Amino acid sequence: MRHRNGLRKLNRTASHREAMLRNMTVSLLRFEAIKTTLPKAKELRRVVEPMITLGKTPTLANRRLAFDRLRDREIVGKLFAELGPRFAKRPGGYLRILKMGFRVGDNAPMAYVELLDRPEGSATAEAPAVE
Repeated sequence: MRHRNGLRKLNRTASHREAMLRNMTVSLLRFEAIKTTLPKAKELRRVVEPMITLGKTPTLANRRLAFDRLRDREIVGKLFAELGPRFAKRPGGYLRILKMGFRVGDNAPMAYVELLDRPEGSATAEAPAVE
């Protein structure tokens, strides 16, 4: 049985994985859409969705928790000023993961991760590739 074995290790050490997911979370919250591999996207969802839920209640304790997890003051401000109120009515499911085919070099499955309910102006900007 696979009880309590829900984490994808992504062939990295724990510290590297934590840093990578933190960087990808900050990039996703900054640009609101990124391109990455499918397993990383699915694991990123487990990190980003609790952060947005945290941003829905703007208390000092939640700001400190968000800063401890993100380590980027600008993104913490955006999380509580823009993203929290934007998703206030939504009970969960803040991300959309779209499959994009396979990468040319190693045939890895690629995915496009974006926040739901994005403003129209940001849809024209190209999403940065985070790998």
